[in-house]
Amino acid sequence: MSHDTDTVDTGRKLTGRHVLAIFVGGFGIIIGVNLFMAYSAVTTFSGMEVDSSYADSQTFDDRRHAQEALGWTASVEIPGDGTLILRLVDAEGQPVAPAELTALLTRPTHRQEDQTLALTRVNGAFVAPASVGDGQWRLRLTGSARDGTEYRHNITFRHFN
Repeated sequence: MSHDTDTVDTGRKLTGRHVLAIFVGGFGIIIGVNLFMAYSAVTTFSGMEVDSSYADSQTFDDRRHAQEALGWTASVEIPGDGTLILRLVDAEGQPVAPAELTALLTRPTHRQEDQTLALTRVNGAFVAPASVGDGQWRLRLTGSARDGTEYRHNITFRHFN
């Protein structure tokens, strides 16, 4: 008497309906995940940086040269006490006092945590209370120099407590 040990009969057969169910279920999961990701991408960040990139590009070089002539350098520090410190210095390393300056703290991927900062001048730096969690952030500075030169600068940084 010989026994075939390579084949085990479980009593269940793979039918066309089973294959169809596996196929439909697998592709259903893939399509569902893709729809969720597309919805999340559209609802969390519009991707809009400027209203009209063409109009903005027409004066870009002139604005860039004027801003570079200012020689300003900006840096951010977050010591961990809920305060953001912005240092804005000229080419000689002296603190700059612009005619106007606004700061918007954002996440690069969504707008839920955007914060317009109330900047206060302290010892040559700008200080503002800020709620900064762990991760990637962008500080968008806009303003103008005392001579009327437009100033725009983005500082992207990572913060971890």
